Amino acid sequence: MAGSHYFDEAPGTRSDERSVDVVLPDVSFRFRTDRGVFSHDRLDTGTAVLLRAVPAPPPTGDLLDLGCGAGPIAITMALRAPAARVWAVDTNVRARALTARNAAALGLDGVVAAAPDEVPTDVRFAAIWSNPPIRIGKAALHELLLRWLPRLAPSAVAHLVVQRHLGADSLHRWLEQQGWPVERITSHAGYRVLAVHSTGSGPRGVDRDAEP
Repeated sequence: MAGSHYFDEAPGTRSDERSVDVVLPDVSFRFRTDRGVFSHDRLDTGTAVLLRAVPAPPPTGDLLDLGCGAGPIAITMALRAPAARVWAVDTNVRARALTARNAAALGLDGVVAAAPDEVPTDVRFAAIWSNPPIRIGKAALHELLLRWLPRLAPSAVAHLVVQRHLGADSLHRWLEQQGWPVERITSHAGYRVLAVHSTGSGPRGVDRDAEP
């Protein structure tokens, strides 16, 4: 369907599933992707940068993959923290169905694929990992982050990967203006990985791996 986007609730594009292999230093897995879902037929560069840069998630508690797509971030979280509950959140029905199938195929019972409104309001997240949907527009992106970042548990951290040319540095500044301590933990292949600390949870950091 012309004009269909990966952030649509019900993509109109024809299904065309593919298998994608993910190989990281500590975990490897295969997952299924489809048209109408972010990064059809491959692991996108930004997600790969994020998964190689983030520290290990807390071993227990509630973790959030915000904008899960077909689930590579949620699956990595679950493999690295098998005792945790991983909320894989996306507005896209096809994405949630793929994530649930991919997690089930790997025996990851702790992954919960959910629409945003299906996550109980009292859940607080020990970590958030996200390749956020930049192309929904700045206002919608800010609204999305203002909804989920306040749900970080005390001392928890959200890690976001954003392409430099799509506004990573302006997003960094905006987050700080909203009162969140933010550090850029790495820059690679044109992407920034930002660590957003729960309010008051830690000092503002410095870039440990700067890229011009």
